[in-house]
Amino acid sequence: MKLVCLSDNPSKPCFVLFFKGVRIMLDCGLDIKQILHFVPLLVVPGFQVSKARAWSQGGDRRNRVSDDVAQELKDCGGRILVDGAPEFSIPETGIIDLSTLDAILISSYSCMLALPYITEYTGFKGTVYMTEPTLHIGRQYMEELVKYVERNPKSNVASHWKQENIIKNLPTPLRDAINPRQWRKLYTLHDINSALSKVQLVGFSEKLDIFGALTVTPASSGCCIGSCNWIINSKYEKICYAAGTSTLTTHPRPMDQAPLKNADVLILSCLTQTPLILPDPMIGEFCVNAAVTVKNGGNVLVPCYASGVTFDLFECLSMHLEQCGLAGVPMYFLSPVSDSTLAYSNIFAEWLSSVKQSKVFLPECPFPHADLLSKGRLKNFSSIHTGLTTDFHTPCILFAGHPSLRMGDIVHFIEMWGNSSANTIIFTEPDFPHLDALAPFLPVAMRVCYCPIDTSLNFSQANKLIRDLRPLHLVVSETYMRPPLLEPLRNDLTIDFDPSPLTYKQGEIISLPVKRQFETVEMEPELANTLEPVEVKPGSAVSMITASLVVKNNKYILQNMPNVPLSRKRRSDGSLLWRKPYIFGTPNLHAIVEALKQHGFNSLKVEENETGSIIHLVKEDSLIQVDSNSTHIICDSEDVRLKIKEAMLKCLKQL
Repeated sequence: MKLVCLSDNPSKPCFVLFFKGVRIMLDCGLDIKQILHFVPLLVVPGFQVSKARAWSQGGDRRNRVSDDVAQELKDCGGRILVDGAPEFSIPETGIIDLSTLDAILISSYSCMLALPYITEYTGFKGTVYMTEPTLHIGRQYMEELVKYVERNPKSNVASHWKQENIIKNLPTPLRDAINPRQWRKLYTLHDINSALSKVQLVGFSEKLDIFGALTVTPASSGCCIGSCNWIINSKYEKICYAAGTSTLTTHPRPMDQAPLKNADVLILSCLTQTPLILPDPMIGEFCVNAAVTVKNGGNVLVPCYASGVTFDLFECLSMHLEQCGLAGVPMYFLSPVSDSTLAYSNIFAEWLSSVKQSKVFLPECPFPHADLLSKGRLKNFSSIHTGLTTDFHTPCILFAGHPSLRMGDIVHFIEMWGNSSANTIIFTEPDFPHLDALAPFLPVAMRVCYCPIDTSLNFSQANKLIRDLRPLHLVVSETYMRPPLLEPLRNDLTIDFDPSPLTYKQGEIISLPVKRQFETVEMEPELANTLEPVEVKPGSAVSMITASLVVKNNKYILQNMPNVPLSRKRRSDGSLLWRKPYIFGTPNLHAIVEALKQHGFNSLKVEENETGSIIHLVKEDSLIQVDSNSTHIICDSEDVRLKIKEAMLKCLKQL
C-alpha cells in the first residue's frame, strides 16, 4: 500500500492512494496563494495600481534582465509583481499517470478547486464522489474565480520571467516562488461543467463499492456544509482520511467520530493555518472593530469568500450591531454568485447542525441572512455595475471578494476607501498573509485589522482526537511535526503520537505499514450443497473440496469444476493409487486403552507424567508415549506395530 502527495500546501491537499490494485485520489486542492505574485485585476481603470511602473533593475548591467522580462514585471508599492494573466499552482501531474485513476474522493468544496485540471487535461475516466452541498458550493467557488478573471481579462501570459537564470536575480518574495514553471492559467466555465458531470453524489454513511475491491464511506467532518471524512475499507483493512475537520459547534452538522476509530492508518491534513489564534475571540474582535468604525462614520471592508464563515459573520455582526444601536447600518455582499450562494445555504437543512435544522420545522430559514435580506439590512449584488451605485449608502459594511485582493470588486473599494483613516479593512480568511495581500496598494491610510477565523482542528484538538480514535499508524504533513517559525519553542503546537507518525511532502511516495494477510472467498450455493463437513472440535467443522477459483471484479469465488474426469495417480505397473485419507484429532487416553484391548492387548500398564502418559504393553514388550502434540510407538515386532497402528487410527478422525 502506497500514498503519494501531489500538493505542496497541506491545507489544499491532494493525494493518490494505491490500495488493492485501486488508485484513489484524495481531494484535489488548488493553491491560490501564488496569485499574490501577480498585479491585481482592476475593475475600474485609472487607479493607483494601474499606474505602477515597469521594473527597472539596478546594479551590474551584466545581470540585468531583457526588455521582455522587464515589461512582465511591475513595481507596485515597492514589491515586484507579475503583470499578466493570473496563474495558479496545480497539483503535481508528472509523478503519476492521472489517466489511470479509478476514483476521486472530495472532502469539501475548499479542497476541489483543482478538479477541472485533473479530469479535463489528463485523460481521467473514473468517477468523482462528493456530497450534494460540496458539489453546488464548489461549483460556485469555481465559477466565481472564472468570472473574476474573465471579467477583467489580461491578454498576455507572462512567461519570460520564469527562466531559471532570471528568477535567481529577482527580489524576494518573487524569487522564492514555488515551481512557477508548473503554474497554469485558470480553467473555463466549460471545463467546470464537464468536470462536474463526472460527479456521483453521496450521503453521509452511504457505502460505495469501488470495483469490488474497496468500500468507501463519507462521515461528517463538521468543518463546513457537506464536508466529510472518508473511510476506506477492505474486508480486513481500514484506512481513514481526515481533512478539514472541526470539533467546534458552528452551522454544519457536527463531526462524526465513531466511523474513524481503530483504523489501521489515519491520514490527517488541513489543520489550522493559525495555530496561535482561536476563532471565537477573533469573531468578537471582528464585530467590535466593525461597530467602532461605522459608529465613527467610517466604512468597513471585509475581503471574503462567497460561503463558509461569511454566513457566521453575517449572523454575529448583525446581532452585535443591534446591541450597539447600529441596526440601521447597511451590509452589502458583492459576489458574482451572491444570489445562488445565499439561496443554497437555506435549502441544505439536512446538512446543518441540529439547531439550524430545528428552525426549518417552525418554519424559519436556518440562517438569519434571509431575514436580513427581507428587511433590507443586507443587500447582495453580483458586481459594482449591477445596481450597487443606485442603492449604496455610507457608512456601511461591505463584504466582497476575493480575499487575495488580486481580483474582484474588493480591488476597486481598496483604492476608493484606502486614503481615509476613518475606514477599516478587516481580514478574516487565513488562506493569505494579509500584509502580502495588501502590498500592491501601499501606502494606505485606512485602518488594517487582522482577525483570522479558522475553525479547523488546532494541534491540541488534533492530538486529543487522535488519542480518541486510536489508529495503529498516523500520516501527517512534515510541517505538523515542528513548531511554527514564529514560535520555535512551542512543542505543544505539533502532533504528538506514538509510534512516530509517517510524514509526507510534495512528490514523496510513502509505503504505508499495512500488509494484506487475508482475503475473503465466496462459494457458489451448488458447490456448498455437495460438502460433507466433519466436526473437528465443538463449533468447528472441516470438509474436503475440489473446485475452481474464479477471480473477477476483485472478488474471489469458488465454483464447481467442469464435468471433466479428474486424472488419478498410478503406480509404475499402471494400477490406480488410492488417495490417502487426512488424519486429524487429539486421541483420548481412555479411548486408546479401549481400542488396544479390542485388538487383543490385555496386559496394559498406564503411567502418567508431566508431559503426558506412557502405555506399557507387558506381554508384547512395547511402549506407547502419548504427549499433548505427538504419539510415539516403540516396538520391535512388525506385526505388533501394525496392530497398534490400527488401534490408534480408530481413535482419530479422518477425511
